[in-house]
Amino acid sequence: MAAVTPLRVLCVHGYRQNSGSFRDKTGALRKLLKRQVELVYVTAPHRVLQAAQGKESGSGPAPGGDDDPRGWWFSDVQAQSFSAQQQCQRSLGLDESVTAVREAVRDLGPFDGILGFSQGAALVAMLCSLQEQNLEPEFKFRFAVLVAGFRSACEEHQTFYNAPLLIPSLHVFGLEDRVIPDKMSRDLLPTFQDPQVLTHPGGHFVPAASAHRQTYQDFLKRFQ
Repeated sequence: MAAVTPLRVLCVHGYRQNSGSFRDKTGALRKLLKRQVELVYVTAPHRVLQAAQGKESGSGPAPGGDDDPRGWWFSDVQAQSFSAQQQCQRSLGLDESVTAVREAVRDLGPFDGILGFSQGAALVAMLCSLQEQNLEPEFKFRFAVLVAGFRSACEEHQTFYNAPLLIPSLHVFGLEDRVIPDKMSRDLLPTFQDPQVLTHPGGHFVPAASAHRQTYQDFLKRFQ
């Protein structure tokens, strides 16, 4: 029997992380799904000032690169900080982040799917919207995995949520998440036409216990 070619998945880290730290934090997931996926990581273009780190990542600097914290956009334009709960009319930095993902697709692709965590998952929903509006011809993601995702509270981002997205999606969130409460992740579900859901009893992290393997595998095997 021929070996199955692993699906290539672009991984989008959370606020105050970067590609190196997110790679470290998803080591268990890579091990869990090593025969099914190849995870490739991209770093956000915006450095987060230590004095204005915001409230999303849920952790301070840690081994693996969090000493170079990055973000995909800022909800507080003046302070250049981010909070998932902050209501705002406009944000700062999203266009540059879309460009960074476009360049990653061009330089590191092609990719079968995209995975995002926290602010990265919120970005993934926006990227999927751009793809389905045919505004980013280089995006050809066949599926999306959103871990601790949420709808942006920024007014200028609401156009991303106008029509249910057709892309197959798996939404993963923790029932004890204190950074992105599970209600925020549930509020994102109607943005997708047929969302699949994996909940876990823990907090703000990417779950990768053996109990979760079957759900991940069942979702991914549709694309192999």
